[in-house]
Amino acid sequence: MSVLVRSGLGLLCAVARGAIPSIWRGKYFSSGNEPAENPVTPMLRHLIYKIKSTGPITVAEYMKEVLTNPAKGYYVYRDMLGEKGDFITSPEISQIFGELLGIWFISEWMATGKSTAFQLVELGPGRGTLVGDILRVFTQLGSVLKNCDISVHLVEVSQKLSEIQALTLTEEKVPLERNAGSPVYMKGVTKSGIPVSWYRDLQDVPKGYSFYLAHEFFDVLPVHKFQKTPQGWREVFVDIDPQVSDKLRFVLAPSATPAEAFIQHDETRDHVEVCPDAGVIIEELSERIALTGGAALVADYGHDGTRTDTFRGFCGHKLHDVLIAPGTADLTADVDFSYLRRMAQGKVASVGPIKQHTFLKNMGIDVRLKRLQGGRHQRNARQSKPFASLVAGFSELAWQ
Repeated sequence: MSVLVRSGLGLLCAVARGAIPSIWRGKYFSSGNEPAENPVTPMLRHLIYKIKSTGPITVAEYMKEVLTNPAKGYYVYRDMLGEKGDFITSPEISQIFGELLGIWFISEWMATGKSTAFQLVELGPGRGTLVGDILRVFTQLGSVLKNCDISVHLVEVSQKLSEIQALTLTEEKVPLERNAGSPVYMKGVTKSGIPVSWYRDLQDVPKGYSFYLAHEFFDVLPVHKFQKTPQGWREVFVDIDPQVSDKLRFVLAPSATPAEAFIQHDETRDHVEVCPDAGVIIEELSERIALTGGAALVADYGHDGTRTDTFRGFCGHKLHDVLIAPGTADLTADVDFSYLRRMAQGKVASVGPIKQHTFLKNMGIDVRLKRLQGGRHQRNARQSKPFASLVAGFSELAWQ
C-alpha cells in the first residue's frame, strides 16, 4: 500500500516479427504439469490468428487482449469476483476495510484544509462494494462533511461490472442516465444522494480537488517481461507452438526491443517486469494532484523493485497456466512500487509502500473489530483521541 501526496496540500500514495528461436519458461507456467487438455477458446482463436498475421506478440499485448479486448476480453462481460468467481478482494470479505479507508479520506480532507468540494475517484471499482462502504462512513459522519459538496467518479471498462456497481450504489432509486457514446457513459445518484458518474478512461474524469483510490487495479495492467541473457536484455514474447497448432508458448526476442528503455541502467535482477501503462497513470494522477490538490491511495499486491517473475493466472481461486484457455482466467503481475515512486518524483510527495495489515492496524482496525464484536474496549476507545501523524495510516496509531 502506498500513498501519493502533493507537498503541503495533498498526497499520492503508493506502475519482432518472424521466427524467434529461444524458448523461455517461467515459474508460474510451462512447469511440466500442464493440463491434459487445452480448450480452444474464442480468445485463443483470436490470438492465433493475430500471431499468424503479424508475428509473436509481447506479454503486454497478450495481457491487454486477454483482459480488455472489447469483444472477448475477460473483464468486459463477466463478474469474476466472489466465491463463484476467480478471486476475492478485501472489500468482499469485510466492511471494515472500506470503513477505514473512508476515515482515511476524511482525515486527509481535514488535514488539507477542508475544501468546500471534493471528488472521490476510484479506478477499477469491482462490484462497487468498496466505494459503497466508504460512502456509508461519509453518511455516518455527515455532520463533519455537511458543508462539503461530494461527487463520485468511477473509471470502469467492464460493462458487466458497471451495471453491478450501479445496482450496489444506487439501488436504482433514481433512473440512470446512459449514453454509450459519451466519455461519461452512465450517471446516477447514490442511495445517500451523492451524484455518481462512470468513465472508461481516467483522462475523462473532470479535474478538480480529488481523492483517488486504486485498489487491486495496477496489478492487472499489461507488463513487458525481460530476461537477462549473455547478449543483454531480451523481451519475452508469446508465439504459437510449432509442434501443436492450437497451443501458445513463450519465446525470447532475438534482439533488443523498444520497451527495454524502461529498465533501470543499474538493474541487478536477471528477470524484470515493467509496466509503462502504470507510469502513464501515475504521471496523470501526480499532475492532477499537483494542479488542483488532493491525494491518491494505491493498494495492491506488489514489491519495492525486488521481485522477478510474478506473472500468473487465477481461475476458480487457483493458480492457472497463463497461456492455457486465454479469456477464462484472470491475469496479474505484482506492482513495482519503486517504479510508481519514480514516476511521481518531482511532482508530488509519496509515502510507502507499507504492508496493508500495517496500514489497517495503524488506522485502528483492532479497535473497530472489538466494537463490531461488542468488546469492552469500546468505551475507552471513544474517550481517547489518536495523535495526529503526517499521513494517517503510515505511522503507528497511539492513544493518549
